[in-house]
Amino acid sequence: MFKSILVPVDNSDYSNQAINIAIQIGKKFNSSMTGNHVYAAKMHDYRFKQMEFTLPGEYLQETELERQRKIHDSLITMGLKLISDCYLNEMDKLCKAEGLEMERKMIDGKHHEQILNDMEASNYDLTVLGIKGIGKTKDSQIGAVCQSVTRHGKGDIWVVKHVPKEDESVRDKILVGIDGSPQSFGALMTAAELAEKFNKKITLIGIYDPYLHYMVFNGIVDVLTDKAAKVFRFEEQNQLHEEIIDTGLAQIYQSHLEVAEKMLKEKGIEVEKVLLDGKAFQKILDYARKNPPWLLVVGRIGVHSDLEDSGLGSNTDNLLRMAPCDILLSSQLVHPELDRKAEESIQWTQEAEERMTRVPPLVKGIARTGILRLAVEKGHSVVTNSLIDDAMDRFMPKQTAKATDKLAETLAFNQARKGNTALCISCGTTAQEENPLKCAVCGSINFEIITPETIDKIIESEGGAKDETTYDGKKLTWTKEARKLLPAIKDAYQKRRTKAYIEKAARMRRLSAITLDFAEEIFKELGHEDSLEEQAQASSSEDPNTLLEQEINSGFKLIARDAKGTPLKSVFEWTSDASERILRVPSGFMRNKVQERIESLALDNKVITIDINLVEKGIEIGRMMMEEMITSQSNGQGAATYDKNNSRIASLPIYGNEDVNDYPPNQPPKENLNEVSVMSELDKKRSDY
Repeated sequence: MFKSILVPVDNSDYSNQAINIAIQIGKKFNSSMTGNHVYAAKMHDYRFKQMEFTLPGEYLQETELERQRKIHDSLITMGLKLISDCYLNEMDKLCKAEGLEMERKMIDGKHHEQILNDMEASNYDLTVLGIKGIGKTKDSQIGAVCQSVTRHGKGDIWVVKHVPKEDESVRDKILVGIDGSPQSFGALMTAAELAEKFNKKITLIGIYDPYLHYMVFNGIVDVLTDKAAKVFRFEEQNQLHEEIIDTGLAQIYQSHLEVAEKMLKEKGIEVEKVLLDGKAFQKILDYARKNPPWLLVVGRIGVHSDLEDSGLGSNTDNLLRMAPCDILLSSQLVHPELDRKAEESIQWTQEAEERMTRVPPLVKGIARTGILRLAVEKGHSVVTNSLIDDAMDRFMPKQTAKATDKLAETLAFNQARKGNTALCISCGTTAQEENPLKCAVCGSINFEIITPETIDKIIESEGGAKDETTYDGKKLTWTKEARKLLPAIKDAYQKRRTKAYIEKAARMRRLSAITLDFAEEIFKELGHEDSLEEQAQASSSEDPNTLLEQEINSGFKLIARDAKGTPLKSVFEWTSDASERILRVPSGFMRNKVQERIESLALDNKVITIDINLVEKGIEIGRMMMEEMITSQSNGQGAATYDKNNSRIASLPIYGNEDVNDYPPNQPPKENLNEVSVMSELDKKRSDY
């Protein structure tokens, strides 16, 4: 694959690491190596001539000036060539040690121009260069040379962004961005060859964006006239997106991941698949920061770019600047056999083609791919209207398809408030049914069940709630604590955008209320951590007497906070070792359930202070419940649930797959806490005290 490799060198840290990487690749692919250094003698000569007037008078004589020019030209050219030679000597020495042939090139001129000229003339398979050179500054994200070479260069380009520390463990994963484009499948094949040569694992990541339309609609609603608003029909537009396009996008992108997985399985390579919703580059960045890969491989452009575009797509450009790992910009184009076979062999009836003209241009390519894949799967050679109907049934819930006949009907979101909401643990998609058998997107059978009672308890613990009307006339409930976050964002546009994003995320998940933890999660995702800190400082500066009064009225006391600042509140006293132990349980739903179990034990034992023994007992009960749940699940049964006396009373769907004992003493919790009140239970037991 990489038979010829170019390495532009300048003796910077990133350049030296680029040499190391290139030699590693060269050894695996038996590549011919080229080291290239561009020096700027002509630029120095030009600058000297500009400054000649500043020379002392005795040097400004005709003969003397000509002599000085020749001396300067000779010294500068010779000196720069010597420096270039030294840079290339180091690479040559390393190549010879590994048995690789190396060609040396020293070129005078402008750096990026000469590198690009060399790349075009020599047609290298791979160029490896550092993200920044010797001219880097503290705040620079990308050097000028790297920026120009990556934007205009041909062939694959490996940009070195990570210089490993001496004691750093070797990273073992290659992360590949998949969006269904030939460029992304080309990146997949490049990653597959590297994975085989370097014994690395592959993770496929797909991102779909259901938020954009909501924020756009929310932003223009105030500028439209009444007549224009009626023509635009916001409610119908939103239902079309929320009930059809958003769900369909999730399933289409999941199908891209499955096609990619199948392509690699044919090569004997197992992969991990990750499907996320949001802005593509941001979600990939977040994932890469939490799980740093050895290499990120992406296409130069994506599925929404103009095929004639020879530069970089916006997502690739952002990842190039900000990814915390090396990034390989793949130039390879690959059409999966499944899609190529479909395009070449399957015809469309005139009626089906006519129907496709009514699909919005933004999603037409995605919809066509999904229909063709279904045709291949079912063995059809012609796409008809009935096949398109089958595709619609697959890529959106059937009850949603019927709802499209009357787009102005109430959103399913409002109906979800009357029952349970099932959230897929694997991909985060919310099911349309209360008790789904499997996720419509990824096929997982593991769901987190959010009940109205749970939401009511959270609302109570966060000071009550208030309904707000969204721009399209729907009702969303915000808890008092969640509403306090928005004023922390001073910029009006960012505040409106963040509020819209939170609303859309809640509607997608069929949540009946926007809680503090949920809102904080979105704040962090959108980069408003500073606003959260300011809000926390403002809250801590409130009158202590007022805070104490609120605490007494709510029945809660602040016991402790974990490493992320997530509070543990309780009506009980907790010993320090007891609170330290429970804070090692993952925050959120898992910690809530453990705390409820422990406090229930405290009620039964008629104790006011919870100690470490009681905590360990509660965790042990939870572990036993989890073991039985896993056993029941493997036998095709639901998960057992228990009353406060630890008697088995019911069989319910699985909530999750994490065991609290999986978290050793020094491992920090992972999520934010959803506070759950136990006051109703205490009221029943108050006489026992």
